[in-house]
Amino acid sequence: MAESEDRQRLLGDVDDVSPAGRQAAGGPGKTLPAICDPNHLLHRVVVLVFMCFLGFGSYFCYDNPASLQTQVIQDLNLNTAKFMQLYAWYSWPNVVLCFLGGFMIDRVFGIRLGTIIFSLFVCFGQVIFASGALVNRFWLMEVGRFVFGIGGESLAVAQNTYAVNWFKGKELNLVFGLQLSMARLGSTVNMNIMGWVYSKFAVVVGSAGHTTLGASLMIASVTCLFSLICALVLAFLDKRAERILDKEQGKTGEVIKLTDVKDFPFTLWLIFIICVGYYVAIFPFIGLGQVFFIEKFGFSPAEARAVNSIVYIISAPASPILGFMVDRTGKNVVWVLIAVVATLAAHMMLAFTFWNPWIAMSLLGVSYSLLACALWPMVAFVVPEHQLGTAYGFMQSIQNLGLALIAMAAGALLDTRGYLVLEVFFCTCICIALIAVVMLYFVDYLRGGDLNRSAAARAKLQKEASSEAE
Repeated sequence: MAESEDRQRLLGDVDDVSPAGRQAAGGPGKTLPAICDPNHLLHRVVVLVFMCFLGFGSYFCYDNPASLQTQVIQDLNLNTAKFMQLYAWYSWPNVVLCFLGGFMIDRVFGIRLGTIIFSLFVCFGQVIFASGALVNRFWLMEVGRFVFGIGGESLAVAQNTYAVNWFKGKELNLVFGLQLSMARLGSTVNMNIMGWVYSKFAVVVGSAGHTTLGASLMIASVTCLFSLICALVLAFLDKRAERILDKEQGKTGEVIKLTDVKDFPFTLWLIFIICVGYYVAIFPFIGLGQVFFIEKFGFSPAEARAVNSIVYIISAPASPILGFMVDRTGKNVVWVLIAVVATLAAHMMLAFTFWNPWIAMSLLGVSYSLLACALWPMVAFVVPEHQLGTAYGFMQSIQNLGLALIAMAAGALLDTRGYLVLEVFFCTCICIALIAVVMLYFVDYLRGGDLNRSAAARAKLQKEASSEAE
């Protein structure tokens, strides 16, 4: 009974920990300080800090080409099509690698070793990428982006799996919000600082060029090294918690098979459809948004960049706040429905009106943050724990496939039909997501409304189930 309670506390199912429990964790006659006690909320907060910074480096460096687009094209004498290959080499492998990454977390490496390996891929990939710029070899930069991509999305899967392992009972929506906030903080910092770093190196070197570009990208790799350190610390803390709480006994003992994908519940497939339908109307639009705001609204390039980046800027502070709100209220499916409807309204404003685009983009930023906080945790509510890595990996994989395909389709539409038809296309994608959300709501309602329970109600049910099992 005591071991079961310890495991539930680690997952966040119990707020208060008795002195006897802490004494048992520290050994006979020993009481662990709160910050060192895996049972205690303060220790989980420490774990959460490292968990959030785990993905900071990969998100910071992912958008290095975008933040230095002019410099990359000029210093390496590229055209735009060749420049975009830096993103293609990242995205296409992840259609497969995300799924395999989740599978390897569940079955081969485990969460701790898997996270370290993926962090190493990210770190080495960025170093190879920067080295290619230093020696003016674009093919080497492509190799670096490929290696970086192998680790990038799989690291996000590992980060999600860590979050569920530590916070499944409570605060999970808040945790996902904080992780999204830190990720977007990395993207925002990259967009605003890499140009400054490049200019400083240009002064030191004496001129712009591939050497300056490579040195700037090598400085960016420091953020990946920092994330690798976070992976090592997380592995130590997770292993320590497993030893103290005898957490191994809480595992299911089941072995996942790749064929288990066909057994994923219908609700999970609806979540996948929502994920793809929604995000393909966000990221490709932001990628093409700067010229849109210049052409339709007459903005200057600086104003267009500002309004185009507001989605990420809003998501940084809004995500944890909205995650906390979703935790308190529950109603995950309802919040996803609100986010999808708000996003559809934002795209329709941009497509069919000349209202100030700050209104629509601000609404887009809030709804984007809300959807991430409410949608991604629902995976943990519909699949067994031993399939979480595979489920999140598959979700990332089809998201990458959708983004790659829709990005190409969006570019073709923009070249042949213009921005109005492109916006109608994005609205259509959002409508597909909306249909899937409505179906998810009714399916969940018929099955008892589990997805709309609050974190507190979910924790109470888990505690009661654990007591009955004893």
